[in-house]
Amino acid sequence: MDGVSVRRHDRVAEIVLDRPDAMNALSTAMARRLASVTAEIGADPEVRAVVLSAAGDKAFCVGADLKERNSMSDADLLRQRPVFRAAFGGVLGLPQPSIAAVHGYALGGGCEFALSCDMIVADETAVFALPEVSVGLVPGGGGTQLALHRLGPSRAADLIFTARRIDVFEAERMGLLDRRVPNGQAREEAIAIAQRIAANSPVAVRAAKQALRRGRPADLQAALDIEDAAWRTAAFSADRKEGIAAFNEKRPPKWPGE
Repeated sequence: MDGVSVRRHDRVAEIVLDRPDAMNALSTAMARRLASVTAEIGADPEVRAVVLSAAGDKAFCVGADLKERNSMSDADLLRQRPVFRAAFGGVLGLPQPSIAAVHGYALGGGCEFALSCDMIVADETAVFALPEVSVGLVPGGGGTQLALHRLGPSRAADLIFTARRIDVFEAERMGLLDRRVPNGQAREEAIAIAQRIAANSPVAVRAAKQALRRGRPADLQAALDIEDAAWRTAAFSADRKEGIAAFNEKRPPKWPGE
């Protein structure tokens, strides 16, 4: 529906960018749907991890639908802006750990969607780029800041200023992705990682994600206070009590999720 579909794998939700005939280019309708889907999944206590994947063989996502934009006025572009920001913000703001499963082209907004996830798994067909300056734009889905945090200032500048494409091997060397897998296995690997995450305490995992996200821009002492708050959230939860009991009784935990 509107270029985005959802699949469930027990406690894992898979969000699929689903416009393969358009190489999963992000249209206004698709952005609205993605914002809605991420809000629903983020609020679902039964979902413990999220995979962002894509339909088709050629592309994860080639960014904004430039055919749609070609007929847009400046006013249209301004109206589209908050819709797009909500889509990218929806992925970035998921409270559950998120994993991008990338194959083929991840260009512009596609690269930004991958960077918005906590982890990136890519197969050997993957090609990444932030080419916006080559069409008179600046990355607007979080690309400047997300690349800066993941890659550091000089490597982020290299990608953004040159607008060049990099293959999966260079992306791996730069630190843009977390796991490289053989062709056609990115989705399978991402789901396997998500299922492993989903087996852990949902309270502890969400608290750990918040500590990682909130601590990144803080100085060390403030970041340690953020970690302490996350520890307290988990330490005094029903999940912690169940986890300790299950360990001592040598059985799998049954997480209360609270």
